[in-house]
Amino acid sequence: MSTEKTVSDLVERAKVAQKIVEGYSQRKLDELAAAIVYTLSRYEVAQEIAKFAVVETDMGDEESKIKKLTKKMPAVFYQVKSVKTVGVIERDLEMGIRKIAKPVGIIAALVPSTNSEATPVFKGVLSLRARNAIIFAPHPRSKNTTKKVVDIMRDILEKNGAPKDLFICVETPSKEISQELMTQCDLTMATGSGDMVKAAYSSGKPAYGVGAGNAVVVIDETANLADAAEKIRIGKLGDLASGCSAENSLVIKESAYNEMIDLLKTEGGYLVNQEEKEKLKDTMWVDGHLSREIVAKPASRIAEAAGFSIPNKAKFIMVEESGIGQGYPFSGEKMSVVVTIYKYNEFDEAIEKVNKITAYSGYGHSCGIHSNNDEHIMQLALNTKTTKVIVRQPHGMANSGAWFNGLANTFSLGCGTWGGNIVSENVTQKHYMNTTWVAEPIDRTEASEEEIFGDLIKNAVLI
Repeated sequence: MSTEKTVSDLVERAKVAQKIVEGYSQRKLDELAAAIVYTLSRYEVAQEIAKFAVVETDMGDEESKIKKLTKKMPAVFYQVKSVKTVGVIERDLEMGIRKIAKPVGIIAALVPSTNSEATPVFKGVLSLRARNAIIFAPHPRSKNTTKKVVDIMRDILEKNGAPKDLFICVETPSKEISQELMTQCDLTMATGSGDMVKAAYSSGKPAYGVGAGNAVVVIDETANLADAAEKIRIGKLGDLASGCSAENSLVIKESAYNEMIDLLKTEGGYLVNQEEKEKLKDTMWVDGHLSREIVAKPASRIAEAAGFSIPNKAKFIMVEESGIGQGYPFSGEKMSVVVTIYKYNEFDEAIEKVNKITAYSGYGHSCGIHSNNDEHIMQLALNTKTTKVIVRQPHGMANSGAWFNGLANTFSLGCGTWGGNIVSENVTQKHYMNTTWVAEPIDRTEASEEEIFGDLIKNAVLI
C-alpha cells in the first residue's frame, strides 16, 4: 500500500470520529479529558510507562518521566480545564463582539523520542477538549512507548462511550509517513527534530512548531549563589537533560566565578580538565553531529564513553569555554548533562555572550538569570532575542510552566520568528481551536482628528 493511501485511511477513520465529538458538550469533553489525565497520573500506571520508555529509548530517567505524568499533566489540565472550547467562549457587550470556538479538524502530532510518554497525553487532551481528532506520528526509536500511551487513551475513550479513533497512532512510523500526514491533516503540532519542524512548516498546511533550544543562564554578583547552584542542578538533571529547556550554558560574573564553581561541585558537578574536555568533544560530536549515544545519558556513562572517570557523586559535567559558534561545539545545544561555563566582567558582556550563544543555536527559545538586580533582569529581557526570560528558577523545569510561575504549562514551546515559529509563547489550549467572531453594530461616534492624532504629529515632518 502506498504511503499516501496508508495515511488517507488513517485520516478517514479520524474524520468519522471527529464528526461525532463535534457535537459533544463542554462537560462531556472535560469529563473525558479528566478521565485520561487521572488514569495516566496514577503512580503505578506512570511508573510502568516510564520504565517502558527508558528501556525502549535508553534515554532519560524513570523518576523524571513519572513526574511528567503524575505532576506535570495534572498541572496542565488544571490550567486548561477552565478554558471554554465549545460555543460562545467570550463576549464583549461594549464592542458588540462574541467569540465562538470551533474545532480545527484532524491534527497531525509529531512525538519526539525524548518525550514519548508525556507528549501524546498533552497533545491528546488539548485536541480532545477542542473537539478534534489527532493522529500521532511517533519517533521510530520510541514507537512502542507512544503506542502504549495512545492505546491507554483509546481504551478510556471507548469505555466512556466516545469513539476511540479520536486518537490514532501510526504503528510503522517513518519520515515519509510523517510528511504525508502533515500534508493531509488540517493542522500539525510539531515537536521533534529541526528537520521535522521545517517539514511541518513546508507541508502546505498550518503548523505550530518549536525551535532549537540552547538555554543560557546568567549568574550575576547579586544572586544567592547557593540557591542558584541548587536550582541549576535541578533544572539540568530533569530527565537527564533530554528537554530543550535544560541549562546548556552558564555565564557567571567573574567576581562570583570561583565560589559558584565550588557550589556547583557541591551540587554534583564535575569540572573537566583540558585533556578530558578534548576527549569529551570527540565523543559528543561525531562528523559534526551530536552523538545519540550521549543524549539524555547519565554523567558516568558519558565520561566512560569519553575515556575518563568521574566520582560516583558527580551527576553533571562542567566544561569551561571562552569561544562561541562554529569551532566551539560546546556553545551549542547538547541535550545531555553537560553544561558549558563562561565568565564575564561587565553585564553588557554577559548579554553579548547570551546573544552570540543563542544566535549559534537557540535563537528565540529562552534564557535565564539568577539575580536580585531588576535592572539586570530587564536589560537581559530587553536586549536578547528570546521569548522567555526565567528569573531565579530551575530553567529546565520552569520554562514550560510550573506551579511556581505564571507561564502556560506545556510540552510545546514557541520560539517566535527568531526560532522559525509562528508563536512566541507556550503552546496551549487556544492553539488547538478555530474561532468565529460575531460582530454586531454598536453606537460609537467617529473620533475627531484631534482625538486621533493629538500632539503626536506636532514635531513630525509632514509632506
